[in-house]
Amino acid sequence: MGTTVADVMVAALAASGVRRVYGLPGDSLNGFTDALRRNGAVSWAHVRHEETAAFAAAGEAAVTGRLAVAAGSCGPGNLHLINGLFDAQRSRVPVLAVAAHIPRAEIGGEYFQETHPQELFRECSVYREMASLPEQVPRMLRIAMRSALERRGVAVLVVPGELFLADIDLPVPPRPVVGTSSRVRPDDAGLARAAEVLNRAERVTILGGAGCHDAHDEAVALADALKAPMVHALRGKEFLEHDNPYDVGLTGLIGYSSGYRAMEHCDALLMLGTDFPYRQFYPGPDVPVVQVDVRGEHIGRRTEVDVPLVGTVKDTAAALLPLLRPRTDRSFADRMTGHYRKVRGRLDHLAAAGQSDNPMHPQHVAATVDKLATRDAVFTADVGTPTVWAARYLTMNGHRRLIGSFNHGTMANALPHAIGVQASHPGRQVVALCGDGGLSMLMGELLTLRRLDLPVKIVVFNNTALSFVELEMKAAGIVNFGTDLGETDYAEVARAAGLFGARAERPGQLEEALTTALEHDGPALVDARTARQELSLPPKITYGQLKGFTLFATRTILSGRADEIVELARTNLRDLGFD
Repeated sequence: MGTTVADVMVAALAASGVRRVYGLPGDSLNGFTDALRRNGAVSWAHVRHEETAAFAAAGEAAVTGRLAVAAGSCGPGNLHLINGLFDAQRSRVPVLAVAAHIPRAEIGGEYFQETHPQELFRECSVYREMASLPEQVPRMLRIAMRSALERRGVAVLVVPGELFLADIDLPVPPRPVVGTSSRVRPDDAGLARAAEVLNRAERVTILGGAGCHDAHDEAVALADALKAPMVHALRGKEFLEHDNPYDVGLTGLIGYSSGYRAMEHCDALLMLGTDFPYRQFYPGPDVPVVQVDVRGEHIGRRTEVDVPLVGTVKDTAAALLPLLRPRTDRSFADRMTGHYRKVRGRLDHLAAAGQSDNPMHPQHVAATVDKLATRDAVFTADVGTPTVWAARYLTMNGHRRLIGSFNHGTMANALPHAIGVQASHPGRQVVALCGDGGLSMLMGELLTLRRLDLPVKIVVFNNTALSFVELEMKAAGIVNFGTDLGETDYAEVARAAGLFGARAERPGQLEEALTTALEHDGPALVDARTARQELSLPPKITYGQLKGFTLFATRTILSGRADEIVELARTNLRDLGFD
């Protein structure tokens, strides 16, 4: 057997630093997986669902910054990738998807499992093309890899199954395709306009996001020069929260009042590397806005911007700083950071629990995980209440990471993301904060942890319901319906899958179970029984939300379910002595 197209592909991936491909085998993909077997330099990370393959690749790419790869067979196989690829695209991480296709001669005839992958993946990729000839594949693969790396997104290469097996000449060894870095900053005129706006203002607030990933010191230096409180978006938490005397926490739907007030009371807003989506949390139209983003097309999408600055946060901040007038008045920053300390104290109070609490408050579970996890742990969090508690109770220190589906907002991401993180960092502690709804959606991946020997630690917030959806229903005045998940002992499920499993129903049990699980040499799961009716309130309650909640309470009582209102009060009015 000569050199095949698949051999060339695998050699190019290996030369470019790819060490594994996540996926599920299938007939149209057999030529590719067989080339992986023969090559040996790139491993096959066999998962139980292609959606997991894409999430795992996204998780790996998020923590390494390098290209990660997922693959799926024709039709339903690669179609299963789409949700994880949407997540990778919206998180702006470099992922290559190898999508096998039906035989070329059958395309257009409604053949068995026929789809049109290059059309299906159009909305969730920066590049998507189908190869028709063997000679096309090496060049198209290089283009796809380069596109994913440079545009920080998903590239999809569609390959009809028989092309993988086609013979091809390999005249020279493949050259590596790796990411580049550039210095990008605005022109002097733009910087001067920004400095004029900021120097004129008396109460500047900074809103920072994921674009500050390598610019912590520069962002804090700007805050110090402007004496500006710094609000961080959720994706900016891991980069801006630590060692930051100006931090006032989050705003938005899962934020808290200190971040909201800092935005509400400013007379100028400086946005650094964020595309924070919730327009109702921005200051009013009379407040001038300076926005820094390396993607110019993202500027002004959420609020009117007076000075757009295209550049990286790191380079733009360094160029802007000398133009700012030194300030000594810290009154606005001190007032906002003082408010944050009070808010933080209240949040920490809510995380304190009595030893008899049963079920436990989820805040206590998250705070205990934070206390026991290692200094450089990587956390993944399911969408919904696990993300709320992660945002409020996990402490970032410049070494820890927090990965989630924070832009795409899909269920069931935490365990698959953790698979990719752990596979690429075998010696690092990886903790997946899962909802019972999210875990049960892709629960087959517990078998993947055992099969690949990945020591991921799973903490299940088991409240027997889709509790964030229930919270949304309450706010809209809708009686909870269709959200009950029933009682499941996930520790038993974990043990049946060959993992360490422990169940905790009280705080004393929780710390013991978590300590044992985190020290366990292998995959482990702790099923933490948490209160179903715990409320996670936004930083500002509107009249509409109060009206909706009143309607919910009235309708729930009239439907004969007054016990739910009693449980809601008992769970959330602890500060007033309700037990």
